[in-house]
Amino acid sequence: MPYKEVKIEKMFYSIGEVADMFGVNTSLIRFWANTFPDIIKPQKNKKGNRLFTPDDVANIKLIYHLVKEKGMTLEGAKKRIKGNKDGEDKSFEVIESLKSVRELLLEIKEML
Repeated sequence: MPYKEVKIEKMFYSIGEVADMFGVNTSLIRFWANTFPDIIKPQKNKKGNRLFTPDDVANIKLIYHLVKEKGMTLEGAKKRIKGNKDGEDKSFEVIESLKSVRELLLEIKEML
């Protein structure tokens, strides 16, 4: 089997790195952090820069999915996350795992 690089997960991501992950502006990430303070809790360093944990990034990914991909309003996303966090997380995790399986299958198809 070919060598596949292991993803190195950082302990903290800067706001610029998080914005690049989703292809959005840093102002949107900052806005979401202020709008969803219960689930996105970035730490700040001495300079005042926001540092996001992998859990924060996962929560931003969920918000991105609800708002950008499903087209929900911010209030609708808040209600969905607050009222059905476990159910939404599980369905989102299933979608993400299916996407990764699809990518793996496409890689295998290219090798054949």
